[in-house]
Amino acid sequence: MTTRREFLKTGLAGAALLNVAACSRPSENGGRTMVLSAVIPVMLAGALPAGDEARQELVVRTVAGVDRAIAGLSLATQKEIGELFDLLAFPLTRMLAAGVWSSWPDATPEAIGNFLESWRHSRFDLLKSGYAALHDLIFGAWYARPDTWAAIAYPGPPEVK
Repeated sequence: MTTRREFLKTGLAGAALLNVAACSRPSENGGRTMVLSAVIPVMLAGALPAGDEARQELVVRTVAGVDRAIAGLSLATQKEIGELFDLLAFPLTRMLAAGVWSSWPDATPEAIGNFLESWRHSRFDLLKSGYAALHDLIFGAWYARPDTWAAIAYPGPPEVK
């Protein structure tokens, strides 16, 4: 069980990391696009085609879908998601919180996969919710497109006659 002292240390460390990331905010969408362009191929590893050109096109379309999904959320939720991407885009906090030591474009799929798994199974609810946000945004944007439904045997919405 977590002690009160550990809880306070974790809270202070998290607040410090978020403040460092917020002070050096990447461009509004630049950081998000960079992070998503690296994370999407790892999260959608079995669903994306092997060809580089087709794969990159689908990643770009999925990033655009995530952007549309975020734009439809409440302002408070948009702010929280912006803070998540700020944390992941800023080099110091990317290294400390995610354990990804190289820049996102240079990160290996193994390093990104390790980061995702560590957040997915973290003992800290904040990291688990960060993983859940990434997962839900990416998979929501992916399966919102009709051309991806065949992969999960979804015939589409029923026709109204």
